[in-house]
Amino acid sequence: MKVAVLYQSNSEDERAVREFVEEYRRRTGRSLEMQDVNTRDGASTATLYDIVRYPAVLVMGPDGTLVQNWQGDSLPLMNEVMYYHNSMPA
Repeated sequence: MKVAVLYQSNSEDERAVREFVEEYRRRTGRSLEMQDVNTRDGASTATLYDIVRYPAVLVMGPDGTLVQNWQGDSLPLMNEVMYYHNSMPA
């Protein structure tokens, strides 16, 4: 199971994304992968999963299939991300 957070660096949302990722790590002991869409890898991930609004949280299965995603102005509730993060095999 992989959870990635796509964001744009130097945007007004960057601080909220960093705080979300850090708080998630504190609560669960698990990390979320941060990908800046202004980098080659981040842009590639956004294109692969057809993500057009940021920030975005992606939950991907072991084979890379997109299981769930949230895009846009507000980040999902941590409990929502935890549900998917904990319910799928690693």
